[in-house]
Amino acid sequence: MTKSPSPHTGSYLGSLWMIAAAVCFTMMGVLVKMSAQKFAMHGYELSFWRMGFATLVLGLHAGLTGGNFHTKYPKAHFYRSMVGGISVLMFFYGISHLPLATAISFNYTSAIFLAVWSVIILGQRPHPLTWFALVIGFGGIVLLLKPAIMSSGITPAIIGISSGAMAGYAYLQVRELSLLGEPSWRIVFYFALVATVLSAIATTIQGWTIITWEILPFVLGIGITALAAQLMMTHAYKVGRKFMVASLSYCTVLLSTLYGFVVFDEVLDILSLIGIGLIICSGILAGMRG
Repeated sequence: MTKSPSPHTGSYLGSLWMIAAAVCFTMMGVLVKMSAQKFAMHGYELSFWRMGFATLVLGLHAGLTGGNFHTKYPKAHFYRSMVGGISVLMFFYGISHLPLATAISFNYTSAIFLAVWSVIILGQRPHPLTWFALVIGFGGIVLLLKPAIMSSGITPAIIGISSGAMAGYAYLQVRELSLLGEPSWRIVFYFALVATVLSAIATTIQGWTIITWEILPFVLGIGITALAAQLMMTHAYKVGRKFMVASLSYCTVLLSTLYGFVVFDEVLDILSLIGIGLIICSGILAGMRG
């Protein structure tokens, strides 16, 4: 039996890759919010451009490198991709209607909900540290929900937190697919493909925005930064120290808070800041037992 590598082993370069990924994730969020405000583009079509770009690039790369698209588990891929796709739609809706840092923080509750789903669905017995992480995590959510509802309304707040819950469930399904022997690229490709189709259907119902030369750099930027962030994050976990890399992933939340203040004049109250801090601590603690 092969022994799993220690989470304390790995190169410190992994930390730099994760910081770079956090910058790209933050820029994606900024471009999504700017597109929504500047061009009145809704979250469905922004999700389409984000996921469509990933589908095209990953599909071409797999085809050129001899990747096998055949899978023995089409239903598992479909369910995972549907849940992940809905999570992305909710996430982009949250970015468009909530303060940037709030929307990002809600999405980052996925680590908290992953632990919850593991208990409910898999019947796992959480470590005491995980229970502590869940308690402070949900405390942070409660603190963040109140000002979010006050400033943006209950619908964006509920959709925002739901994006984190759905993402946590999707990550649980990713684990299951990985245990079945499915390669990471195939899991991501089918997720991107199904999410692209899902967002295209939703956009057709809601209405498309004509892509002009002024809009084009924004939608391309969303696709490029999102894919670059995903690749950098994957590489960071591959070569870096697991706990350190997982902790640094929350730089996205901190950078989003800064960018929200500088670019969009979003000033968070003390309750929101405390709530964000608790969510970050909870995610790090939950990840230590992952």
